[in-house]
Amino acid sequence: MIAGIASPASAITHGSVDQSDHPEVGALIGDKVQSDGTWAYCTGTLISPTVFLTAAHCGGEGQKTARVSFASHYKDGDKVYTGRYIPDSRHMDKSDSYDMAVVVFSAPVPGIKPARLPSLGLLDRFKDDGTLKTMRFTPVGYGSLDPVKRAHKWRFHYTDTRSRTSISFKRLTGRWLELSPNSSRGEGGTCYGDSGGPNYLGGSDSDLLVATTISGVDDGCKSTNVNYRLDTASARQFLGWFVTLP
Repeated sequence: MIAGIASPASAITHGSVDQSDHPEVGALIGDKVQSDGTWAYCTGTLISPTVFLTAAHCGGEGQKTARVSFASHYKDGDKVYTGRYIPDSRHMDKSDSYDMAVVVFSAPVPGIKPARLPSLGLLDRFKDDGTLKTMRFTPVGYGSLDPVKRAHKWRFHYTDTRSRTSISFKRLTGRWLELSPNSSRGEGGTCYGDSGGPNYLGGSDSDLLVATTISGVDDGCKSTNVNYRLDTASARQFLGWFVTLP
């Protein structure tokens, strides 16, 4: 997630530990520990036995490989899978357009069922028939938990733990799915570290991945989340190089 469409994404806010509900959601693991003792820096989803989808802005310049953990709470020494890191070649560093990347593993990840991808124009069809506005979504990620503002600065807390929350529909555009927490329902959103992670259509048991976390409109991760649609022809053009699409 990029706060204000400008900085990398964070973690689930006002959510709960995901544990074993979405084992296909994993964390990108750094080569060295960060200053706060954590390792995860972005989130993603297994979309085939050998393909892990994340965000292009999660990668560094010239990055060729990435390490992924599917542990619900990552600890140093836990199993990681290393694969080729391939960003969408249309993505530019200062733009959110085409913000997709995959990690391709040389062998299937065992024991994990991949998430399902949407058919072409799925969200448009729900918008046209009037049902999209009442739908709820489930974001999942390893990002910062419930930021706190102190001395005019936001402070973020990371735990390398997979969490989830529920969030409501706000707006659909040609490229973006905007979602916004409804406080009366106890909903939350995404924050720094959730970038590249899934937004599932439906409740916590859904495996239909319709958009990936890219950005937000506030530094405190309390407002609208901006997510990259996966049901568009443009997104499917990239995904189709790596997986069979519905």
